[in-house]
Amino acid sequence: MNAPNRTEDAFHKLIHENHMYGLWEIASQMTPQPRPDAIPYQWSWSLLERVVKESAIAVPVGDERRAMQLFNPGLNGQWATTSTLIAAVQVLLPGEIARAHRHSPSAIRFIMQGNGAYTAVEGEKVIMREGDLVLTPNWQWHDHGNETRETVVWMDGLDVPLTKALNSIFFEMAGERQVAATKPVNGSKAMYGHGRLSPTWVRESPKFSPLMLYSWDQTMEALHALRGHDGSPYEGVALEYTHPHTGGPVLPTIGCQVQLIRENERLKARRVAGSSVFCVAQGKGRTIIDGKAFDWSKGDILALPSWALHEHASTGAGDAILFSINDRPVFQALGFYREEALQENGGHQS
Repeated sequence: MNAPNRTEDAFHKLIHENHMYGLWEIASQMTPQPRPDAIPYQWSWSLLERVVKESAIAVPVGDERRAMQLFNPGLNGQWATTSTLIAAVQVLLPGEIARAHRHSPSAIRFIMQGNGAYTAVEGEKVIMREGDLVLTPNWQWHDHGNETRETVVWMDGLDVPLTKALNSIFFEMAGERQVAATKPVNGSKAMYGHGRLSPTWVRESPKFSPLMLYSWDQTMEALHALRGHDGSPYEGVALEYTHPHTGGPVLPTIGCQVQLIRENERLKARRVAGSSVFCVAQGKGRTIIDGKAFDWSKGDILALPSWALHEHASTGAGDAILFSINDRPVFQALGFYREEALQENGGHQS
């Protein structure tokens, strides 16, 4: 039996007391592949619908929004749906106004239910309809209002966990309840919402998309125009929402995507570096993540951690459509992005 090495013990005591650790003590954290703490998790619309209805009674809209944040159970109470993204379900009743503020995290809104409410972004009133994607870029004044008779519900998506990890959270409440309108209603759509056609007299090209509204009508038109193409064996007919000037992502830190999975189509499995949050826009289907099946339908929200093996399938009558947000712009900008397809079993999980 070897005698304790007192010199070695004393050395470790010395460095530990002074907030140091040897690489030999922590080398196990350099793993062969990502091991995220976030877990695959699904919030069903049957639950969310109940939460929406009860929140309308229990929670008034004041300085803060009526937005229920989706916390990933694997992240020990962190304000996060995945390691880099937070999703929430926000509710705005007829006649309500959510006060203007701005913050350093960027945000998107995907309208799940209801029509005619608005988000005002830097003085532009953006009218929202079901299926629309609305942007709220970093540090832009924004408020929400509902001048209709409908309750309007949307999924928020923000890069809060990433911004927090970088110690760059900034927040400011506006002095007035609403920022004065300085631009035409849906003005950015009139200016930039024409595909790859952009006005020649506009010289500035911000890092975020200058188009605040990506309408569901145009999205559906594009999806159905491509329905007959093979598409991706892993994503189906998948389209990225893009910056009208650069063709890049709509926000520097958040990518947005929509994918059509045709009736009875079963896609192949792969892993990607980076996480996503899916919101079911249409149809029924099943996603298998690391061998666990998640059956979904319209309104369900599903968290996908980084490097999780996943595949989608349409299981209902008719096509299925998934909207999703991801952190791929960050991974690609930093050179971290990679993907790996499953080779065994014809590309499908057991």
